[in-house]
Amino acid sequence: MALVLFSAPSVEPISLGEAKAQLRIDAEDEDALLASLITTARVHLERTLGLALITQGWSYYLDHWPRSGTVALPVRPVQAVNAVKVHDAIGGVTTLDESTYAVDPLSQPGRLMVMAAMPPVAARQLNAFEIDFTAGYGDEAEDVPAPIRQALLLLVAHWFERREPVSFNEGAAEVPMSVAALLMPYRRFGL
Repeated sequence: MALVLFSAPSVEPISLGEAKAQLRIDAEDEDALLASLITTARVHLERTLGLALITQGWSYYLDHWPRSGTVALPVRPVQAVNAVKVHDAIGGVTTLDESTYAVDPLSQPGRLMVMAAMPPVAARQLNAFEIDFTAGYGDEAEDVPAPIRQALLLLVAHWFERREPVSFNEGAAEVPMSVAALLMPYRRFGL
């Protein structure tokens, strides 16, 4: 299985101005560092939680179709499934008709189910099936839930103020518990 980002978010969930306000910074000396920390914090939270905060395009590749006929999509929330493709051994690609599968974007994680009695068959052994989908809360920063945006601000501030992972005088500087508390409702739990 492989997951490939093919369309990155067009904006960050928090702006440079919001981060500077959180840190009470007026100067522009640290703008490049803060912009980097904002992107790093977003990517960190997205990977940790299995989320796409701002609208993104993904391709999810499978070697074989599950016997159940249902695939759980690894990034949430799912906005849409754009295409389901089957790759053959000689480089050909067949795109399944939308009427042959159903999408459940409301479940967490979102799911895709092939409606046919027999799941599709491919001749290629590796990455034979490709599901192109769109995930994210929306196109704008304001579409991201406020607790996540606040957690991002706190994480950026934490990393800005503690630029080394370990202080020999005090021990490791852990991520504030407030960040974890804000993100708790968005965590995935397995049964």
